[in-house]
This record gives sequence, structure tokens and C-alpha cells, in this order.
Amino acid sequence: VCPVDGETDCLNHQSRMFVLIWVTLLFNVRSNTANTVAPPGETEHCQNGFCVTPSEAEITVEAGLCVVIPCYFTTDPDFRLESAVWYKCDPSKLKNCTDSDIILHLNNTNPKAQSGLRRVSLLEPDLSQRNCSIIIKDLNISDSGSYQLRVNVILNGTTKEYTSHIATITVKDQSWKPTVMIPPLAEGQQTTLTCTAPGLYSGSDPKITWTWRGKGENDSHITGNITANQGQSSTLTFDSSVIHHGTEVTCKVSFTGGTTTEETVTLNVTYVKKPVITGKTTIKQGDALNLTCSVDSFPPSVITWTKLGLNKNLNSETETDLHNDTGTATLVIPNMTAEYPGQYLCTAKHLNNTLTEEVNITVILYPKILNSSRCINQSEVLTCMCISEGFPLPTIKWPLLMNHTEYSGITIVSNHTVNSTVILTVKDHSNTVVECVSTNKNGEVKGNLIINKAEEEGQAMKLLRIATQLEVIIAFFIGALISATVCCLARKCHRKKKRTYGNLALEMVTSHEDSLV
Repeated sequence: VCPVDGETDCLNHQSRMFVLIWVTLLFNVRSNTANTVAPPGETEHCQNGFCVTPSEAEITVEAGLCVVIPCYFTTDPDFRLESAVWYKCDPSKLKNCTDSDIILHLNNTNPKAQSGLRRVSLLEPDLSQRNCSIIIKDLNISDSGSYQLRVNVILNGTTKEYTSHIATITVKDQSWKPTVMIPPLAEGQQTTLTCTAPGLYSGSDPKITWTWRGKGENDSHITGNITANQGQSSTLTFDSSVIHHGTEVTCKVSFTGGTTTEETVTLNVTYVKKPVITGKTTIKQGDALNLTCSVDSFPPSVITWTKLGLNKNLNSETETDLHNDTGTATLVIPNMTAEYPGQYLCTAKHLNNTLTEEVNITVILYPKILNSSRCINQSEVLTCMCISEGFPLPTIKWPLLMNHTEYSGITIVSNHTVNSTVILTVKDHSNTVVECVSTNKNGEVKGNLIINKAEEEGQAMKLLRIATQLEVIIAFFIGALISATVCCLARKCHRKKKRTYGNLALEMVTSHEDSLV
């Protein structure tokens, strides 16, 4: 397992550890001769035929992990190793380390008879192999300090002691973090998160705990559905839901000695909910329509507005103002008129899914009497026409008819406009106006129509009637001339055919469908 602060850091870490292990194996002395050579590039520290490599090395490592202090020694052929003791001392008393500073004590005559800290052990238990390297697991800040090796050897029956400062260790705070692997998350599907502790190895198995926190919530420990794998990793299995979207999940790794490190990730769950339309659905004429379609989804949906019957997106209409941002699309029509009522459709496209929601828009049109309304009195016959528009469609009433029992009327409806015409006989009608009343559920409006006498319509109306009569006369003469021409041609054609075919008489028969006029 390699800590992941980035692929480059991981590769560098693996390279350093590979070199360290390679050096350890390469210079693991397998010979008991005094001619063993120190590892290349390292400096030997020798005292009267006893040499130790390396000397006074400086090593920096992070808390919670482990460290190998490389150490190799050579001796003259007459030397016999009796025991070796590792000390961790304050740099100021390196030459005066006491028994309280011992971290590892071993006897060569019984390699299994080791004492000291349980976190410290020889990399090669057999000292006869001339390898005195040690490994310290579960490092903490207090492990920083100077380390020295004291070896007792027997030469010609006399015990001699050799001391050498091997290394200075600096333990710094943990900077590597656990690695949390998150597969793609989709609503309703089971998913498994994996958290792996950092470091190449760290001795004792760390303790791994999971916590998660929703938006605006405190951390809460997760219980259940958690499994551990080989002590260095843990898995968390659950069913993905929209409630998990945006949740922060933390994996905390606690090493022996109190060192901890953690990594927090944010969950992104793929989901989509039904579109929701908000805004007023009944709009007064002249007011603005403002509809908002909201779609809760991840990733965000593409939202469009259409009006049924138009077969095109409303954002292409020049009279609309469409605002589309993350999760919402707002349709604004500044000036609602009679052409805008109807069904409006919100369409949300999310990945491979399409969802729709529609709303019915009603435009309130107050009744209005148009200026084209009028009355004409001709030869005691009064003709009045009242034209009104509105939504819902208004009804037109004539208060004048309350005093008359004989009259005729006609009503014509077109879209949101109604045309009411009444004809009645009046004698000695002294009023100059006639009242027209237009009503729908939104209100009522009254209009006074001025009565115009037919003889006062002026020369224009007379000319219009004369012109109409002239058009009829001219049309009659043109029709007669065309009919005479066709008849002449038909008779001439009939005589010619009789001469051409001799005794064979042919007739031109016309049917009612092909009659000549």
C-alpha cells in the first residue's frame, strides 16, 4: 500500500522504499570473515578492528509509519560477538546513555532473548550475519532523537566494548492521508466505499473509523455495513440515495501511539426529480407572465419551455425572456395579450431521461367596447351594432329592447370578440344615443352609441350606392356579350362539320354539366 498524495508522490515513495530495501539486502553480510567490505557510498566508523556502517546518518520520517535504521558491521577474524544494545539518547549525553535509554538488547548466544520496546526489532535476527539494522514501528513524535549501538565482543578471552552513533531520527507530523475510493453513485443502487491507511507499512494494524455529515449537520459515526480488510483498509457499503448527495464522508485512521490522519470526501449521487412549476397561472391583460420550472437533479438538467401548438422553444421568441441557470428555467413574457393563453410545457433533459410538466395559463381580458360600434336610423328603422372583446367571452345587452317587443337580432363570435346587431322599428325616436352593455365575470362596461341618420351619411354613401348599381349593369352587359359570342361559334362549327362528312350527320350534344352560357 502506498500513500496517495498524487501519483508522483506515490512513485517517489515506492522508489525510496525500494532503494532502502535493496541496500538492506545487498549489504546483508553473509560471511563471517574480517574482510567484509562496507556498502558503496557509505562511511565506515572503525575502532580497533571493529567497523560499523553507516555512521551518524540522519533520517526523517512521519508519525504513524515505521523506519529502518540501516546498520552493518565487520570485525577481525579473532573477534567473537557477545551482545549488542541499541540506545535512544538525548544528543547531549550520547556517551553516557543509561539502561533507561535501552530500546533493544539482545544476546548473540541466544538470538531469541531480546528485550526492550516491543515496537523495535532486528531486521535480521541472526547477528552472525553482521547485520545490525533495526526497524521501529508505529512511530510517534517522542521517537525523535539520536540512536547509538553498543557492541560487546570477546578477543583473546577479554571482553571489549565498542560504541557508535548510528543515526538521528526526526519524526514529524503525519502529512499523508488515507485513500478513499468512491465508485460512481446512482440513486437506488448499492455502493461500497473503500478507505486505505497511508504508508508502506506501519507495524500494528491501525483503527479505521467512518463518519459522515450532511449539509448543516454535525459529524455522526456510521454503524453497520462496515467491514475491515487485512487491517490496512475498511469498506463502507450502503444504498445510494438523494439524501446522500452532498454528504461529507470522513475516513479517520488512528495508529498505535495516538497518531491520527483523516481524509474527507464529498459524495455526488446521480438523481433527478420531477419538474416543479411555480408562478401565477391567471394573468391580467397587459401584466407580465413569470413562470419558473425547477428540476432537482445531479448533474444539472437542461430545461426548455414550449407552448403547445407552437412546436418550437419559447426562448427563440423575441417577445419572451428566458432565464436558464443551474436547476431552474424562468419564462418571462412582459405583456400578456389575448394570443398567449394556453398550455405551456416545461421539458427537462437529464442524461438519457426526459421529464415534462405542463401548466395552463389563463389571460384575464376585461370587457371592452370597440370604437367600430355604431347605430344608423333610416326610414324609422334603427340598426345598432355593438362590438366587444374580453375573456371569458362577454355577453352584450341592449337596455333599449326592454321597451320593445318586436325586433330582430344576430350575434357573431370570433375568438375573444362578440358582435351583437339589433334591428327594430322606431317612431318619433327622440334619443340621440343607444346604450350597449358588455359583461363577463371580470366586470362590466357600458357604451353610448351615437345614432346617425342615413340621409346625413353624405355624398360618399350615395356615390357608393350608385357605383354599386353601375357595377351590376356593366356585369350584365358583359355576360350577355360573352354568351352571344359563344353561341355564334357553336353554330358555325356545327355547319362546318356537316359539310366535311357528307351524308354522315353529326350533332353536338350538350349536357347539363357542360352547358354553354
